[in-house]
Amino acid sequence: MDLEEFVEGFERDEAAERRRLAREKSYEITDYLEDVEREFEQAVQGDALFGSTSPEIFVGRQNYPRVSTGLLSPVAGDGDPADYATSARWYRRGYDIGDVLQRRTGLLNSTRSSQVDVEDVWDGFVGTQREVAIADHPVDVEVGLDDAPELDLSLDDISTPTGPRARARNADLAENPHVPKPVKKTLADDDWRAEGAMTYLYRRGFDVYDVNTILSAGALGQDSQRRLVPTRWSITAVDDTVGQYLRGQIRNAPSVDEVQVWYNEYVGNDYWVVLAPGQWEFELVEMKAPGSIWNPEPAGDYYLGAASEGFEGRTGYVEETAGAYYASRLAALEHLADIDRQAKVLVLRHASEAYWAPVGVWQVREGVRHAFEGTYGEAETFHGAVTGLLPELPVSLSTLRRKSEMVAGIQSQLSDF
Repeated sequence: MDLEEFVEGFERDEAAERRRLAREKSYEITDYLEDVEREFEQAVQGDALFGSTSPEIFVGRQNYPRVSTGLLSPVAGDGDPADYATSARWYRRGYDIGDVLQRRTGLLNSTRSSQVDVEDVWDGFVGTQREVAIADHPVDVEVGLDDAPELDLSLDDISTPTGPRARARNADLAENPHVPKPVKKTLADDDWRAEGAMTYLYRRGFDVYDVNTILSAGALGQDSQRRLVPTRWSITAVDDTVGQYLRGQIRNAPSVDEVQVWYNEYVGNDYWVVLAPGQWEFELVEMKAPGSIWNPEPAGDYYLGAASEGFEGRTGYVEETAGAYYASRLAALEHLADIDRQAKVLVLRHASEAYWAPVGVWQVREGVRHAFEGTYGEAETFHGAVTGLLPELPVSLSTLRRKSEMVAGIQSQLSDF
């Protein structure tokens, strides 16, 4: 499909309607917290909570190496407990920001303080937490609480929001969890470095959501190096490690033979992905709207952040775009590995005012993953792809050129003209 025809096909009216509904949804969350409080009063019997826990844990990063570590337990009596855990199916089910926040506010984070060195710790609260993390389905647990839950909502641009918290006295399994054979294999090999174990699990069909939970519980790596990993860190570590593995897989693959422009919109974020012929390069440019949670001054300019890498990858951590960089890069590499091609990849992310609450970097990963569905637009050159998208972007070409190395570079490539 010609790029001009592709761009004209964007359903802007529907996107505007979604933004209006999202703004209205923000007020519903405040009301929903009152319902959550009543559910907690019914679910917490005395000083204990019994029920199915989602296959997810939370490890904080403050005061590292002594951190707050928690079990996430849904208190609602109905619904599938696994649906409370962050996963790719949230996208497939069309969950919006309100849907995500409602699920996370319905999870009790029962926490205790623990040293991160866990090596052979498989008893007590941390042992129970680790058993939950490596299981392949929700596990029934009984949690003893030291105090009443604090109805709060912690928001993060990388990890998924966490809801009410209560200090746990103890936690005991009410059933024997089922652990998949590949996970048992990684646990049994004391000499297997964490990076190798991560890619092994990914190759065996575990999505990155499962792998980062297992990593966070300190269940991967050489025996003496097994430590609890803060959730925020584990998410980025898995995206980065699996991304490097996939980059190696396409290192000798042929290039795409045309300039392609893909598009997706999810929870107030627009994603444009440009694939151009050439060796692997990658850049993420984020454009954050004034008046949004990312750029609070309503009368200000768009905030732009960017990070990139060449054929050999990066040698340092990305600061400016943080976890979004690794999540979007992973999604692009998965697509290229699927078609056995390499390309020069530019991802443009527009975080609009409709993205009124951060729900975690998973939405970036899924937003870019699903951009590669359906049809794409074609352009004659990389320069033509960028200029063809300008009417849809919230910033000018000169503004974009000042931030993006790839866009700035098109001026020196005479062949593009």
